[in-house]
Amino acid sequence: MSHDVLNPTSEYLAFWRERHVCTLTTPRPDGTPHVVPVGVTYDPQAGLARVISNKHSKKVRNILAAQGGPQGGARVAVCQMEGRRWATLEGRAAIRTDEAAVAEAVRRYAERYGRTPSPNPDRVVMEIALDRAMGRA
Repeated sequence: MSHDVLNPTSEYLAFWRERHVCTLTTPRPDGTPHVVPVGVTYDPQAGLARVISNKHSKKVRNILAAQGGPQGGARVAVCQMEGRRWATLEGRAAIRTDEAAVAEAVRRYAERYGRTPSPNPDRVVMEIALDRAMGRA
């Protein structure tokens, strides 16, 4: 079932506010999918999903490798599921390193997951400019 990325149903948005481990799928340079567990926050007002990470991680390297490509960024997907409920968000990802963007991502992560991550000077945020939402929440 398709959802409006900027105006999700209350049920869909509530599902994205529950505490769930998600998956992130990024393309490797050879085009194969790289899937890892992550924490994700969804901000429909901004049309963004955010994932915090270490700047040296494979997922970040995959995004950076794709940023110079013809499409202007890596096409990625984040997904979560619980029983028969599931939700997927898709879009183009960019890596942000500025302090304000990272702090906002950490704040949103702490709000959703109930804990503030330990300080990490190598932390970056993956911002996914969303263009598709699917699911059954």
